[in-house]
Amino acid sequence: MMTLSEMAVDVLSCADGREKAALSLAHAKTWTDARASGDLPEIGNATPPDFPARPEKPELLSPRDVPRRRPGTDAGRIALLHAVAHIELNAVDLHWDIIARFAQVKMPGGYYDDWVKAAAEESNHFNMVSDCLERLGSHYGALPAHAGMWRAAEDTADDFMGRLAVVPMVLEARGLDVTPGMIDIFRKAKDTESVAALEIIYAEEVGHVAYGSKWFHFLCGRHELDPKEQFHTLVRKYFHGLLRPPFNEEKRAEAGLPPDFYWPLTEELPEQSER
Repeated sequence: MMTLSEMAVDVLSCADGREKAALSLAHAKTWTDARASGDLPEIGNATPPDFPARPEKPELLSPRDVPRRRPGTDAGRIALLHAVAHIELNAVDLHWDIIARFAQVKMPGGYYDDWVKAAAEESNHFNMVSDCLERLGSHYGALPAHAGMWRAAEDTADDFMGRLAVVPMVLEARGLDVTPGMIDIFRKAKDTESVAALEIIYAEEVGHVAYGSKWFHFLCGRHELDPKEQFHTLVRKYFHGLLRPPFNEEKRAEAGLPPDFYWPLTEELPEQSER
């Protein structure tokens, strides 16, 4: 049986989106079946790639070069779903990467349970949104996509706490802010299948943000650090720019993110504003 780190690298090394999702779900089932029988499979050590394998399409562009389309049109809604599919595929890789990248840090079994579960859910999200695209006559890879999605992973490749702070607690938390608006767009278009997919994503992303918050606090406790101060320090170090409201304060709180964690990050520090 492969170690968990080897499973993670196996997913990261698979280029095709559908195949990556299938491999992710298969490895997640292997893990959860073993855990259900009372085992803690070997975590092991396997070196993840600096950048996960990707299909030839979509073409990856700078964020400012990705064409913008009006969400009130069919083309705009397809573009929005395509962007979500791209985010979900990156999330599959991010959750497997955090397992392999920091496998040398001793963590409880529950840590691995959480991120394997999150990776499996993201795989289902990618499949659901890809199904929606195909139902609308498109597919993942048909449009250009954002090239900067992996930047947070690169920036935090050597900083475990930085990864937890920036990926689940900032980037995924942003999904809690914007997804209700996306659901409204598809509801107005009477696209019930896309609404259903986005509602599942919305509900499950709360759990992913919560995993980030839980394990970030765990590491802060291990190192006797103040979680709020450490979060502010790491986000200012690794996140490019300020956090921008409006925030979904209810869902953020449900995920273990109180307002005093993120509101101070909407403003520059005095020494930053003087530059």
